[in-house]
Amino acid sequence: MVAVNPAFTFDDKTQKNIQTWLDGDYDESSKNEIRKLLKDNPQALVDAFYTHLAFGTGGLRGVMGVGSNRMNIYTVCAATQGLANYIKENPPHPNPQSVLIGYDSRKNSREFAEQSARVLAGNGIQVYLFKDIRPTPLVSFGCRLLRCSAAIMITASHNPPEYNGYKVYWSDGGQ
Repeated sequence: MVAVNPAFTFDDKTQKNIQTWLDGDYDESSKNEIRKLLKDNPQALVDAFYTHLAFGTGGLRGVMGVGSNRMNIYTVCAATQGLANYIKENPPHPNPQSVLIGYDSRKNSREFAEQSARVLAGNGIQVYLFKDIRPTPLVSFGCRLLRCSAAIMITASHNPPEYNGYKVYWSDGGQ
């Protein structure tokens, strides 16, 4: 059970999400960050865990950090697994399934792109990963040029530096 100052309580969903991370197969650094926030700033955990980061227009976007409502390696992997499942169930064309991945210069962008590539490869989907930062429109164009099933662009566009994002494009290059 989540231990916190008795004067502070979490709703059931938030508490369940926090406990899942503390008990689950998450890295020790994330678990330590949760324990620190439990002690020092439990209100911050409410925002980080009250829900799961959800797809909006074109993808995910949010503050980076620990939690189910944050951009981190776990939310990126979950989104990528969802994309892999969708591609396998709904192939856009008879070509072998493939995904082009690009990323910008934001903190963690390259790591998120590389982890996305690993998830897709683990699902038997061919990956084209840019070796350096690229502008977002190039990823959309490249998706069509290479006749990929989909593309991913790791970027938070115009959002503040503490944000990152995960944009998805279908085979036609559109979001």
